[in-house]
Amino acid sequence: MSNVLILNGNPKSSEKQKSLSHSFADTYEIEARETAQVRRFNLADMVFNPSLEQGYDEIQPLEPCLVEFQESLMWADHIVIVSSTWWGGLPAKMKGLIDRVFIPGVTFKFEGDDPHPVQLMKGKTARILLTMDMPEEFVEDQAAPVLGQLSTFTLEFCGVSPVRTSLFGSVIMSDDSQKAQWLEQVSVLGKKLT
Repeated sequence: MSNVLILNGNPKSSEKQKSLSHSFADTYEIEARETAQVRRFNLADMVFNPSLEQGYDEIQPLEPCLVEFQESLMWADHIVIVSSTWWGGLPAKMKGLIDRVFIPGVTFKFEGDDPHPVQLMKGKTARILLTMDMPEEFVEDQAAPVLGQLSTFTLEFCGVSPVRTSLFGSVIMSDDSQKAQWLEQVSVLGKKLT
């Protein structure tokens, strides 16, 4: 049985109204639980300092939610990250989670003078689901910086491969029918664990 980690990386609280990211995470989780063990995190519920205060010069103790997330990251065979795209980038708290958790000695390390990292997350796969308000013809352009950062320079840098992506937009201009189609796409991904 596979181990699946799902992160709803939208920092918006779901107490009043669920974000589309939250609905995507719910849908993927429901399907994945049929064939896998699943651990789920909602960024909005995680309380931590998003700033890597000393860079890598000193060890910054992890808050309990980050310890649990980091352990789940290493436990997972498949990582699902659902995030909104704000101003062509990740929400600040989501970027802070990456800075605090993807650290040397845990997700990668360097040996000697070799500039190439030892990838400590090999054997894992990932799916990134990005939502944005850009019209459909612009979603790839808006997503490119996020995918460069999250897919290439974080997950793949640490050894995760393949990293597959799904882009959804424009959320703000979508109607219920469009959202239902997107949720069906996510449901299929959850069933296949891709």
